[in-house]
Amino acid sequence: MAQVDLVIERRLTSSVPLVADVCRYIITAGGKRLRPALLLLTCGALGYTGDTRFTLAAVVEFIHTATLLHDDVVDASTLRRGQPTANEHFGNPTSVLVGDFLYSRAFQMMVDANNPRVMQILADATNVIAEGEVLQLMNMHDASLTEASYLQVIRSKTAKLFEASTRLSAVLAQSSPAVEQACADYGQALGTAFQLIDDVLDYAGDAHELGKNLGDDLREGKVTLPLITAMHRGTADDALVIRNAIETGDLQALDQILEIVKRTGALDVARATASAQAALAASAVAALPGNEYSDALLALANSLLDRTQ
Repeated sequence: MAQVDLVIERRLTSSVPLVADVCRYIITAGGKRLRPALLLLTCGALGYTGDTRFTLAAVVEFIHTATLLHDDVVDASTLRRGQPTANEHFGNPTSVLVGDFLYSRAFQMMVDANNPRVMQILADATNVIAEGEVLQLMNMHDASLTEASYLQVIRSKTAKLFEASTRLSAVLAQSSPAVEQACADYGQALGTAFQLIDDVLDYAGDAHELGKNLGDDLREGKVTLPLITAMHRGTADDALVIRNAIETGDLQALDQILEIVKRTGALDVARATASAQAALAASAVAALPGNEYSDALLALANSLLDRTQ
């Protein structure tokens, strides 16, 4: 990861000072760097030690960061990782354009790998992520959203970059198609579980630990599994309260909605769904060689449900 940080620092250079300022502001804000770590761990499990893994780990972090910059503008978010979002600090136009810079820089870097499969995976992933963003936008304030439609969004918007990160490792290691698919399955399942827990924490987490405001999803009109389940399991009055909040983005009833979500067991349902995805990720590890890296991938899948931020 230290090597990845060196690549990130070197490739953030720009002749436009504001570009570098915004990039450093968000890149150094204390993110988990989970996607680069997954790529490195999977490379380790498959025995690939070439330096290209550092470049591609930085690429997936740049793509992720670009999506954060754009997301925060679309969602009008003001707080991320415990500090003002880039759009709050620098303004929306700057955030959008610097997000574009990070996307284009990522594509410059992936060319360095000189591997058409690498470019195909990352280009396809970026396209699917963009489609997921548009799907989520279309679903905003739609209280009739189904669980299947919700899962479709998070598999596109969040899990796809996890999947690309682990699949890239198999391509670098020149693994068999079966192993490549297992790596991709691991990433997708882990990414889906990660987002499910993220959505649980929006109603059960600690705002200080999360580094964002509780109820942000509701304010933005995002319909997540805890809300879908609570509307199905609660009374007609419960469903009406949640539906009104989703459709208006009004947080006045947030305390009541938190009580409904907990009382109906909606958080337990979401955690159980995440647990099933984590189990799928863990089962995919069986196709990888047994070593300390694959052990770490297994441990990560097993510990994901315990995260608090």
